[in-house]
Amino acid sequence: MLKGLGNIADMAKMMKAAQAMQSRMAELQDSLARVIITGEAGAGLVAVRCTGKGDVIGIDLSPSILHASAQQQAQDLILAAIQDAQSRARAYMMSEMARIAQELGLPADMMLPNI
Repeated sequence: MLKGLGNIADMAKMMKAAQAMQSRMAELQDSLARVIITGEAGAGLVAVRCTGKGDVIGIDLSPSILHASAQQQAQDLILAAIQDAQSRARAYMMSEMARIAQELGLPADMMLPNI
C-alpha cells in the first residue's frame, strides 16, 4: 500500500535540489554583476573593464595611441581588448557555474541554465 511513496520522496528531493540550484544561480547572477574583469591589448596600451557578465563598463587608453595617425591601430586595439575582457568574463562565469554544479553534487561539466 505504501509502495508508491518512494516516488514522492524522490520527487521531493528533486524539487529541493532544483530550488537550491535556482537560488545559487540567482546568487551567481548578482556576483557576476559586481565582479570586474579587465582585458588588455597592445601590451596594455588599451584596457577594457567589464562585469562578469561581459558588459563593458570602461575603457582606458594610453595617451600614446591617441594620435590621428594611429587611429586604425587604436580601433583595432580597442576591439581586441573588448574581446579579451568578454572572453575572460565568459571563462570566469563558466568556472563559477562548474563550481556551483559541483557543490550541488552535479557533474562539473553539466551545463547549467544560461544566466
